[in-house]
Amino acid sequence: MTVPPESPPSMPHSTQSSPAATPVPHLSAFAPLRIPLFRDRWIASTVSNLGTWMQDTAGTWLMTSLTASPLLIALMQTAASLPVLLLGLLAGATADIFERRRLLIFWQSWMLASVAVLAILTFLGHISPWALLAFTFLLNIGSAMNNPAWQAIVPELVPRDHIPNTVALNAASNNLARALGPALGGLMVAAFKRTDTGTAYVFLLNSISFAGVIWVLVNWKRIPLFKSALPSERIAASIRGGLRYVRYAPMLQASLIRAFVFPFFVSGIWSLLAVVAARDLHQGALGYGILNGAMGLGAVVAATTLPRVRRRFSPDQIIAAGTFYNAFTLLVLAFVHRPSAIIGALLFSGFLWTSSMASLNTSVQISAPAWVQARALGTYLMTFQGGLALGSILWGFIAEHSSTSIALTAAAAGLVLTFPFVRRFHILQHMPDNTPHQWKRAAPELAPFPGADDDDDPALAGPVRISVEYRIPIDNYAEFTRLIHQLRGVRLRDGALRWGIYRDAANPERLNETFIMESWLDYLRSRERVTAADERIRQLVWALHQDATPPRITYQVYAREIANPTPHAATGPTG
Repeated sequence: MTVPPESPPSMPHSTQSSPAATPVPHLSAFAPLRIPLFRDRWIASTVSNLGTWMQDTAGTWLMTSLTASPLLIALMQTAASLPVLLLGLLAGATADIFERRRLLIFWQSWMLASVAVLAILTFLGHISPWALLAFTFLLNIGSAMNNPAWQAIVPELVPRDHIPNTVALNAASNNLARALGPALGGLMVAAFKRTDTGTAYVFLLNSISFAGVIWVLVNWKRIPLFKSALPSERIAASIRGGLRYVRYAPMLQASLIRAFVFPFFVSGIWSLLAVVAARDLHQGALGYGILNGAMGLGAVVAATTLPRVRRRFSPDQIIAAGTFYNAFTLLVLAFVHRPSAIIGALLFSGFLWTSSMASLNTSVQISAPAWVQARALGTYLMTFQGGLALGSILWGFIAEHSSTSIALTAAAAGLVLTFPFVRRFHILQHMPDNTPHQWKRAAPELAPFPGADDDDDPALAGPVRISVEYRIPIDNYAEFTRLIHQLRGVRLRDGALRWGIYRDAANPERLNETFIMESWLDYLRSRERVTAADERIRQLVWALHQDATPPRITYQVYAREIANPTPHAATGPTG
């Protein structure tokens, strides 16, 4: 089938929800809180975050009372991080496919039930180190599956102009909970004579905190801002599409590499802080909560000052500062056993930790277009938490078989020694234009094939080969090959399985670009995914074509064997 160039799919349908469509005349940092739906979500989320950080402190301290093993204590961080490592891609895929409101209600209910059962077991005295790890793991399965969808609904709650302030308010919510939660959790555990009793009450309060989020979601009358005219992808295909995008997106890859290496070594602080508090500082649950809260307080300061910091320093410089200072903090924890010195070090460590991770998170959101953003965020969370989980296992293992000081020193050395390697992966060097490209014509239609089965779905026909023929003068050949290989990345990111560029052996000025899509439906999806930046690359390629007519495009569908040919389709002798 041959069609004229620039024959796109029909534009997807979109709808606007009333709260997100109405502009607010006077914008301020707290303007999103004037929108009732977002305000309710923010309050419920803040309470839930507070309960989560209280549980994190209380659960880790309960583990120290159940076992003296540094490895089991460090595995609490692994149990919190590993689910995101295992489920990040699946979480992003489901957030891009299923109705997000129902998905969020399900996973919030999952977390409520997991913590409630853990609270009951702890009240009854039937808790063991492995049971605590198991229920912490179950809780964080819900968190891992919830987070991409939770982040993706923000544009549906507020007008577009409010989104930067909304992101800042969400960061402030989490960091406020991080600053107060550990201290409150430690205080509540210390208020009871028995560690398990105080911890059980913390677990119960955290379980109740999820109910507020569920109430907000149940009462939310969701109207999606954007809905494709095409059928949703299946989960396996959606995951493959997300992985394919990451494979051919260098800017996103750089962010992911940094998001793994940095937390891998800094996880020594998070995973062994309870051991340092108990063994080196001889502190109880409250002391551990204060140490943990010191990092949270530094994170709150970072959330309020980050815009000014970004104006003065590049993301690469912020992450470099975070790398070397956190190496210093690890050494302080290893060799300086004075609470005041450690608290001071942890305050600035929390500041640089949040500044570094915010820079990486922003780079992921900017580099990924809307159609794959939830999957990109899921991949980022998977990579980040994977670094935390695997690092926690390693530093806990080293502390178990040598000493805490050696483990912390090894983590500090790793941060410094790997920096010359990771610094080559630059963050946010440019701002890609991910605005969806607006096509001018309707999509090419797949013609029915007379011999095909009546039950065949034309949208599933495939594989599909798209061929583009160019005439490129020899003088333009070098520039054409440079640009066409940039276009290769676009084709493969947007769904092509294979891609190639070939020149005619008899006429070197004739070149043919060929790429394969899995199905006709995938080809239509790929055209919805084209961004303004992608289209500029295509225009530069086409500008080098010199002929009386534009490049000729053909679409070819794989010719499958017809199992039961009709009399008209049958050939050859019979009898």
